[in-house]
Order: sequence, then C-alpha cells, then structure tokens
Amino acid sequence: MNTKSQKEAIRQVASLNFPTRWGEFRMLAFERDCEQAGALCQQTALALVLGEIGSSPTLVRIHSQCLTGEALGSLRCDCAPQLHMALSLISREGAGVLVYEQQEGRGIGLMAKLRAYQLQDQGLDTVQANERLGLKSDYRDYRLPAEILRFLGIRQIRLISNNPDKIAAMARAGIRVVARVPCEVAGRNLCSGIPGHQKAQVRPSARLLAGSSTAGAGKACLERVCVKEVAACENFRHSPMWKRP
Repeated sequence: MNTKSQKEAIRQVASLNFPTRWGEFRMLAFERDCEQAGALCQQTALALVLGEIGSSPTLVRIHSQCLTGEALGSLRCDCAPQLHMALSLISREGAGVLVYEQQEGRGIGLMAKLRAYQLQDQGLDTVQANERLGLKSDYRDYRLPAEILRFLGIRQIRLISNNPDKIAAMARAGIRVVARVPCEVAGRNLCSGIPGHQKAQVRPSARLLAGSSTAGAGKACLERVCVKEVAACENFRHSPMWKRP
C-alpha cells in the first residue's frame, strides 16, 4: 500500500451498543488521516447500524454534525428534525445505517459557521456569507461515508437525502443509489421570522425535494443513477413519532 493510501485508509476505533429512543443501535466509530491544503488532518465519523444490512438495498442517511441545531435547538436550520426523521425511518424499517460526520457547517467548522450567521443577520445569503469569509459554500466530499458503507459491505442503498451531491458522491464511490427518500420535514419555515434568514435562504446549495427530477440537477453522473421518489418522509409529518419532544 502506498503512503497516500495508508493515510486515507479508514480505521474502526470503537464498536459499542447504543440504545436510543428509536431502538438499540450498534455504534461504530471511524477515523482516517488525510491531507487538506497540504496539511495533515484527521476525519472522524460514526455509523449507527440497526438490524441486518447489506443483503438488499440498505436504507441510509449521511448526516453532518450541527451543534447549533441538534444540541442548542436553533431554528436557523432543520438539521435536528432531519436527523430524528432519519432515525425514525430506519427504526420503522427495522434495519439501516446512519453515518454521522463531524462536518459542522458543511465542513467550515463551528466558529466560521457562527461568523457566517452573523453576516446573514446583516442580509447576506448563505453563499455570499461564506464567500465574504473567503470560504467555499461546502467542503464535504462524502468520501469517508462512502468508505464506511463499503467497510460495512453495503453496495446498494436507498438514500435519505435532498442533496444531489451525496447521490453523485456515492455513484463515484461505486455505491449504487437505487432510490432516494426525500428528507423534508414539517416546519421548514419556522425560522422565517429571524432577521436575515429569509434572504439567507434565497440562494442555497442545490437540493432535490419531493417530486423533483434529478435530470435538471446539472450533474452528469446523476443522470446515470436510478432515483425513485419515496413518500415515507412526507407521511412521517403526520405520524405520532413526529410529536415527540
């Protein structure tokens, strides 16, 4: 194995039982050394695994950490409801995987994300705020989640996502997305009253919502992926699980 491959190889560093209100998961912790902008760094991610996986297309959610939304209850995003929805869908399926990446603010980090929020309060949209800070709108490449899925023996997935970049990344990694489960949640506009937030959403990154087509996503590899819209997320809005605190 060459030096570059050694740096980028993933390592499983922990495996433990992880009881949640959605069921008893198995949590696997992974890390890998990589290079970014010529500097060595370490990427980490968790995989929450439920039931038997890999024998048929597995229900999968790739989720990025959001401390402000998931721990502090921010209404600027719907990260926490999307996380809870994904875990509920996996629980109802009886099997699936949630990969939780340490990629706060789409990879820019917590402090940079808060600085971008400050600029959004002044009227900039998400992309403009990142550009003002000299940052890209999204630094995630989803290589680590793809490697984790391959490590788990998963080659075909039903992906819970609105993000065409995730579908494209899985296709590049040789993981076939046989269906896309839209991840739309009730209360997407809860934060519309926050100053600067409506404008901040005017020019978001590309998203695929229920009923949308992948053909117009502008990504050649997406056109080669068979994507099937699934109504499960829509039905979840009216389920008793959604009303839990």
